[in-house]
Formats: sequence, structure tokens, C-alpha cells
Amino acid sequence: MHATRTKQKKERSALNISLIAGLIFSLLEVIIAIYTHSQAVLLDGFYDGVESIMIIISIGIVPLLYRSSNEKRPFGYLQIESFFVVIKGFTMIAITIGLIATNIEIVLNGGRHIAFSNIAYFELFATILSMFVIFLLRKKNAKTHSALVSMEIQEWTIDAIASLGMAIAFFLPLFIKVNWFSKIVPYLDQIIAILLSLFMLPTPIRTIITGLRDIFLIAPEEETVTEIKNIINPILDSYGYKQLSYDIIRTGRKLWISVYITFDKDLISISRLRIVQHLIIEALKKEYQDFYFELLPEVEYLGNTEVR
Repeated sequence: MHATRTKQKKERSALNISLIAGLIFSLLEVIIAIYTHSQAVLLDGFYDGVESIMIIISIGIVPLLYRSSNEKRPFGYLQIESFFVVIKGFTMIAITIGLIATNIEIVLNGGRHIAFSNIAYFELFATILSMFVIFLLRKKNAKTHSALVSMEIQEWTIDAIASLGMAIAFFLPLFIKVNWFSKIVPYLDQIIAILLSLFMLPTPIRTIITGLRDIFLIAPEEETVTEIKNIINPILDSYGYKQLSYDIIRTGRKLWISVYITFDKDLISISRLRIVQHLIIEALKKEYQDFYFELLPEVEYLGNTEVR
């Protein structure tokens, strides 16, 4: 119980760091966007603002994720996390598409001149701060392995890469003075904003796909299933168990793994199965923090066959 509370406390602490940093970034980016009329910076500000709202909700649902399962809720409240992740993904996609449409409209109306150097230095500063936030979150998440915090790290990483890319792009007008480039300059901010949007889009799309798989209890991505089988199969093979079938599902951060063994004989050694199960659990612990594992004999249903 104490370990669970400690883990929960660390997870909420990490989310609080992301929340405070996100609010500061969002405020600064909106101020810079208003001052410079930059759509690219405004996009970043909107992203961080929505992200901050989502983090507040995340902090609220963390206690639910640590409640144990029961007969009424066999998977506990873990699917709430998946549901929340899907909503967050759809929100990010909607904002991104809206901002792409806005920037296309500005391009069609002749573009816009902005203070490139001011934005470039700000984005360089934002890159350094983002990397510092990533460092803090990784340190906090080293033992908790929270799906919510991992998603925050992923988003801050994207933000850092995007900020660095924007800084480089906005420095270009200061160094490139050729005629053909000067014709592009009024559209540079919108081009960067559109490219930034396209760069960000795959992440929420992947998040939605993963979340929906978890909600509908579909097996995780093939990569995860293969990795699990590669851990379990050699152990079972060494004990002569070869006829196997798997049930693998994921709800939020937790994996539920069931392995069924088909036996050729009627006699089963329970003590032997217990030893094998312990070995598999210890092997899985090296790769996964939150999982449930069971090793079971496959009992086939033979239809209307009479039992004598």
C-alpha cells in the first residue's frame, strides 16, 4: 500500500511539473504571438494551452488508476486512462487542422511580415527550457513508468524538436539575402506553421489508435505481442511446453497476459506450473512494470460429449 501511494505521489508530482511548465510556455507563446503576429508561435501556444487543460484532468484521474479491480470492475478503472488519451488525441487533431486552414487562408491573402529575429531567439530559449522539463519528467518517471507521464515526455520532446526547427527557420531571413528567398519571406511564418502542424499530427493519430485498441480490448500492437512471446516462449520451451495459445490485452498502462498450455496427458504437476509461472513473471518484470500474468492448462470444450 505504501509503495502504491509513493508511486501515485511521484506520478502526480511529475504531472504538476508538466502543468506548471505548460502554463508558463503557453502564456509566453501567446504574448509573443500577439506581439509578433506569428501563426507558428500561436500554434505552439494553443498546443501548450490545451495540453495544460488535459494535464489538470490527468491529475484528477490518477487516484482512480490505482484502485484495485473487483468483480464489478474486473479491469479496475484503467480504461478511463485509455478513454482520456483518445479524447486528448482527437482534441489535438481538431486544433491542428483548424490552424492549418487558418494559415492556408493567410497565404492566399498575401502572407504576413513578422519580426523573425525576436521569434528565433525566443524559440531557441524555448528549446532549452523544453529539454530541462524533459530531464525532470524522465527523472520522475524512472520508477513509476506512468503512461500519462510517458505521453507528456513524448509531447515535450516533440515540442523541443519543433522549437529548435522554428528557431533555425526564423534565423534564415537574417542570413539569406538572395532575391528568390525574399519573395518567400512573407509566407515563411505560415509555411513553418503548416509544416509544424503536419509534423505534430502523427503523434495524436497514433495515440488514438492505441487508445481505441485498449478500450475495445483488442490485442496490443504486433511489436508488443511479439516481444512478450519472445520472453515467455523460451522459458516454456525449456520445460517442454510447446502447444501454447495466448490472450494478451492492455487497459491503459496495464497488460493482461494469459498463456494456455495444451497437455497430452491427464496428469498435471501444479507445483511445476507454479515454478514456471514464477520464472516467467520475473522475466516479464525486467521489461514491464504493470502487468497481470497467468499460466493455465487448456481445457477444451467437447460439445455434447457425455462425461462418464
